[in-house]
Amino acid sequence: MRQNISSGRPWEPVVGYSRAVRVGSYVHVSGTTATGADGRVIGQGDMRAQALQALRNIESALQQAGARLDDVVRTRIYVTDISRWEEVGRAHGEFFGTIRPATSMVEVAKLIDPDMLVEIEADAYLALPHPI
Repeated sequence: MRQNISSGRPWEPVVGYSRAVRVGSYVHVSGTTATGADGRVIGQGDMRAQALQALRNIESALQQAGARLDDVVRTRIYVTDISRWEEVGRAHGEFFGTIRPATSMVEVAKLIDPDMLVEIEADAYLALPHPI
């Protein structure tokens, strides 16, 4: 059984993606940025603030799919300035310091909005699946 989770952003149907998808025990969260409920970028110029908001958005998507942060087994972090890796790394550690999923952090030339500095993906595995 498949469950698509939407963020409600208008570009999801245009591009053809979901914020997250749950199939059985697996939840995959799309690249997530620091957008607020109104769709605006939170923390312009502040990489740490953007990482924290992106992680909050990921946590919300996981909850909608019946998962928790401690179900996350892998994250991927994309930053526009790798020299500022520690700001993002420490924010990631606030959410995952005891969970410690596999992860990678890579620098990209830019993200879809020039105000976005960080994008994070997450994959979760529910060892004991909860019903959808």
